[in-house]
Amino acid sequence: MGRRLTATIAWRLPGRSGEVIDPRVVDLVGLAVAQGSLAAAARAARMPYRTAWGLIDAAERALGQRLLLLERGVGASAAPLGERLLAAREDARRVIDARRDRLDVPLAREQELTERPGLVIAASHDLVLAQLRDAWLRRFGIAVAFHGSEEAIALFVDGRVDLAGFHGMGAGSLRRGVVPADPLLGRLDAARDAILPFVVRTQGLILPRGNPAKVHGLADIAAKGLRLVNRQPGSGTRLALERLLAQSRVDPGAIAGWTREEFTHAAVAATVAAGEADVGFGVQAAAAQLGLAFVPMVDERYAFACRRRDLTDARVRAFRRLIASPAVGRVVAPLPGYRWVAADEARDRAVTPVRARALR
Repeated sequence: MGRRLTATIAWRLPGRSGEVIDPRVVDLVGLAVAQGSLAAAARAARMPYRTAWGLIDAAERALGQRLLLLERGVGASAAPLGERLLAAREDARRVIDARRDRLDVPLAREQELTERPGLVIAASHDLVLAQLRDAWLRRFGIAVAFHGSEEAIALFVDGRVDLAGFHGMGAGSLRRGVVPADPLLGRLDAARDAILPFVVRTQGLILPRGNPAKVHGLADIAAKGLRLVNRQPGSGTRLALERLLAQSRVDPGAIAGWTREEFTHAAVAATVAAGEADVGFGVQAAAAQLGLAFVPMVDERYAFACRRRDLTDARVRAFRRLIASPAVGRVVAPLPGYRWVAADEARDRAVTPVRARALR
């Protein structure tokens, strides 16, 4: 793919012509919430702590409001303005990603302008993808927009994206004549679609440090009157929790905070860390980043759906090599509760015919 001028997001101070907030500020707020401290955010952003602190401090002075709350013994959390900025950035990214083929400007000679654009992927939120997506866009033209698993698959089925990233529980397969155990797989067509495995991750209950309420399972949430912070309807994590509650015969209506929702695993963990909820449901890695307690409930597989006819497309073949590359492995390795299976799939393809495995 040729070089392109990429559309991005900038925040301008009202009434001040030409003055914008440094784009690194919002990145630092998001990283601090996800990593648990501004120091960890600075390391992740590969900048000195003093630089990171100075950027946040300058922005807060200019805005006259706090963006980030730093509490000893608790960690970092977004102030109300910081939360609104992070949410607005996600909304803006979705708008830009949906129109990227019209917004980005190729830097190419006239005869090269017919080159096919990079892949467009609708994906359920995942910590690995959150770390990779900006680099994928810059280097490979792969646009990843976060949606719930149901919405991601719906966009894929409607032909509006090239691939869908989603996660499912337990056993399941995508074979002709077989009813999938996972309802998300039921939206796909075995004759038309294929599954590209990516990672296995552990989901469970995210709790305050030390698990003061002595929570051991889902039944304890309602029985102990704990406040839940939930994921949005249609997200794979919300579907997994609803399925586990049904299996445990726990009524969601009996859980305080059932309708309180966050869009990402990191936001769920940050809400628990800030004491605004007693329990959340999400990936182990999100709990570990903030030093929270975690009760594992289920291992689930995160995968990508693509069309079988595209398995020989150069872009999809390159994507399969990318998700099995050492660069991705280095992102997955330090995350507790994650196991990288795309590399196993690549090794299997080296000795067997190329095929997309079932989600199993």
